This record gives sequence, C-alpha cells and structure tokens, in this order.
Amino acid sequence: MRLTSMTDYALRLLMYLAQQPDRLCTIAEIATVHGISEAHLMKITHQLALAGWIETVRGKGGGMRLGAPPEAINLGKVVRSMESDFQLVECFGPGNDCTITRGCRLAAVIRGALQDFMAHLDGHTLADLIPGKPVASKSRRRTLAIKAV
Repeated sequence: MRLTSMTDYALRLLMYLAQQPDRLCTIAEIATVHGISEAHLMKITHQLALAGWIETVRGKGGGMRLGAPPEAINLGKVVRSMESDFQLVECFGPGNDCTITRGCRLAAVIRGALQDFMAHLDGHTLADLIPGKPVASKSRRRTLAIKAV
C-alpha cells in the first residue's frame, strides 16, 4: 500500500503547523519549506480545513493553524479523511472481474493487513510526530510492552 502524495503532504503540513503553534503559517511558506507546488498545497489545505484539522484565516496577515491541539489530531482519522481509495485489490471494489474471488483467501489477508495498518495509525496522534516530544501513543506503549516480555 502506498499513501497518495496528497496524504503525505497533508501530514507534512500538519507537522509543520504543530511546530509553529504561536503564529499563522502561509501556503507559500509551507510550499517553499517542503518543495510542494502552492496550487497543490491549496487543495490540501482546503481538504484539511473542511475536515476541521486546520483553521484558515483570510485576508492580509492571514494564514492557517491547527484546528485542535496536536494530541487531539488522530493520524488514522487524518489518513481516512484524505485517502479516497482503500481498495488494495480488485475484489474490494465495484466491478470485480477476478475469476478466483469465490475460493480466494487473499482478500481476507489483505483486509486484515489494512485493518492492522489503520489500527496502528489510530494509536498515534500528531503530537507523536513533533520532534523532541516523546511518543506516548497507545501503539507505542503496546510495542514497548511486547518488547519487554
């Protein structure tokens, strides 16, 4: 599975905003820092604002900031709000023409892997991605507990 560039850039934008909590940031600024087209970033900003992940302020001196504290922005929810297609194999989608669908067990394995992937993201927040802050999510604590056994 590969996340779209839109989701990748959305996460980068959120990480940047999380590191600038005391000011508004502009599309031009973030585009320059990450080497992303301003037009593409504008679409991403619009999607993030619609989902409530960021707040935008129009006009001179305007910009954007997080719509919630980093600890309240769940990575799994962000990815779900940005990704439009989780149909990793043909049989997950409409118009399935696969000839082995009836007896195939691959779909269940792929579905389970996708569920595990999303569950791992659900265990993390934007705060876990901010440099210098300890990772305190449920998934990280569970991984550390398993390694300790």
